[in-house]
Amino acid sequence: MWQIFKQIAHVGIRTETAPGINDAWRTEQEQIQKEIIRVLGRALCIREVDAGSCNACELEIQALGNPYYNIEGLGIKFVASPRHADMLLVTGPVTKNMEYALRQAYDATSHPKLVVAIGECACNGGIFGKSYATCGGVSGVLPVDVAVPGCPPAPIDILRGILTAVSVRA
Repeated sequence: MWQIFKQIAHVGIRTETAPGINDAWRTEQEQIQKEIIRVLGRALCIREVDAGSCNACELEIQALGNPYYNIEGLGIKFVASPRHADMLLVTGPVTKNMEYALRQAYDATSHPKLVVAIGECACNGGIFGKSYATCGGVSGVLPVDVAVPGCPPAPIDILRGILTAVSVRA
């Protein structure tokens, strides 16, 4: 234990500096909230569906809930049931085992049904492609409104994809 304290005393605690206050982001945040309310009349409810991913995209989606991105502050929330959702956020190549479940989730989603494919695997099958175990990308199973490429895409790109899907339906 003393070795750790000596090392901390010698090197110091290395951390990143906190990001500065960005007034442009606050203005953009207000515009995003107004756009969501204008299009849907309420908060945007998202059901995230893992159709067979490696969970890298899920980690980036989870990062949207941290204080830096604060997706809930934008009027966007994740729900547990597709019956309460306006949008499906799908990750991973669609495995044969998940094809039926994904179709059921899509059918249970209320109108307007928005589908956003997150990551290379959801966009085009990624390294898995279309094989005996996968159906390829989400577009082979459901109509996709927006595809967000990347392996995994950054949280800000995921947020842009969600907002693009909402504005496309406007």
